[in-house]
Amino acid sequence: AYDRAIKELRTTRNNLLAKTDWTANSDLTMSSAMTTYRQALRDATTGLDTVAKVEAYEFPTEVLK
Repeated sequence: AYDRAIKELRTTRNNLLAKTDWTANSDLTMSSAMTTYRQALRDATTGLDTVAKVEAYEFPTEVLK
């Protein structure tokens, strides 16, 4: 159950990161809010070692430019 839950969380996290990948282009300056948001997404799985923790995790609010 844990493996499936963490896999689903990572898939959602990866999709959210993909939506903001354009902000990391070399010809753009990423805002501090976007930097913080993307780091929070990358850190999403830190400390989630039980199904209950995975299911309780809430992604940070999406930042839109």
